[in-house]
This record gives sequence, structure tokens and C-alpha cells, in this order.
Amino acid sequence: MRSATLAQGVFIAGTDTGVGKTRVAVALLQALERRGSIALGMKPVATGLDESGNHEDVMLLRAASSATLADPLDISPYRLVPPVSPHLAARWAGITIEPERIAAAYGRLARCCDVVVVEGTGGWLAPLGEALTMADVARALALPVVLVVGLRLGCLNHALLTARAIRADGLALAGWIGSVLEPQMLGLEENVATLTLRLAAPRLGLLAHSAERSADAAQLGSAAAALLSGGERSA
Repeated sequence: MRSATLAQGVFIAGTDTGVGKTRVAVALLQALERRGSIALGMKPVATGLDESGNHEDVMLLRAASSATLADPLDISPYRLVPPVSPHLAARWAGITIEPERIAAAYGRLARCCDVVVVEGTGGWLAPLGEALTMADVARALALPVVLVVGLRLGCLNHALLTARAIRADGLALAGWIGSVLEPQMLGLEENVATLTLRLAAPRLGLLAHSAERSADAAQLGSAAAALLSGGERSA
């Protein structure tokens, strides 16, 4: 059991859905544990449950951690069946997603570990209710943000807009991690260089396009070190 009231934490945001947020979160959890920290993953809102009521991303996050939990449901307080935008899934289920409930679950997780890695759903402004967005959850947690940039055509605009929104919402952009979605992308290295120059935040890692995940944790070792030190380190 950790003596601190709250653990260090980080919020993993993405430039879109399907850009590799879960892959990054799992690799970061593994990298943190390799460095001797007890780390827990959290996905506050998960949509698209399987027939057993499980969610693949949530199961991957849990499997990447060695921590013992009082209530495993705190990892994902809102689990919604339909594979649609959270605001629709919540409306159809007749529930209201509340950032306060998510923050309370985060607090309980933080007492079980050294670091909590929180994975957002969708993009920064993914709607969760009539006016609520994923940004409201990030603000409620008040964590530094790591942006996962899906490297494909259009990524520059998406990344720069998201970074601007994160800062406009008053949160710190601790760094960004590139996730190669199109290995044959024309100008891939030049796009990475442009992001490195224009995002005004350190590049913490770059994950190649691959179904093999065994090397991911090593690739994000510097990101784990930056989180633990509270500093910024580029990769």
C-alpha cells in the first residue's frame, strides 16, 4: 500500500479513435513496472463490451499491472455495451457520465499504486453527454497529458489542434508519442520532424507499425523515466 494520498499520474490523450492509445498505455505501464514502480491503468469510459461484459482495452490495462485492487471496477467506472460514441451509449443506457465519480475512482486507484496511467476515450473533445467531453474528465483529474499522435495523412493538423486544445483547457502537455499507422506514409520522417518542431513538447517515444508488442515497453522507457522524475525527456 502506498503511503501517499494520491499517486503520480498521467492522462493519455489521442488525436483520434484508433491511434494507439491503449498500446501506449500498456507499454507505459510495463515500462514503469520494469523501473520498480507499481502502476495501474484506468480507462474511465469504455464502450463496446463483448458478450461476457468485458472490454478488450480494460483487460489489457489490467493485465499490464501487478497491483492488487480493492474494487476492479474502479479501473473503468463506466462500461457501456454499444460500440458507439460514449454520449450515445450513455443516453441509450439512461445514465449520465459524471467526472466526479471518475475522479473518486481515480483516488481509490491512486492509493493502491505509485502511478496511474489514465487512457481517454476517442479524441480530446469526444462527447460524453449533452455538454460534457473527454476534456472535462482530464480537467477533473488535473493530470499532465501525453498526446498519442496517429501518424498518417492529416496527422499534423489533428496533433496541432489537439495540443492547442489541451493547453487552452489549462492542462500541461508533458509530451507526445508517435504511433505509426501507415508504414508507407509519404514523408513519414518529415512529418515526425515537423511535429517535433511545432508541438513545443518533447517527443517521448515512437512506436513502429507492428503487431508485435514485445519491444513497446523498451521503446517507452524514456517516457516512464520522464514521468517518474517529473521532468521532460525526448526520445
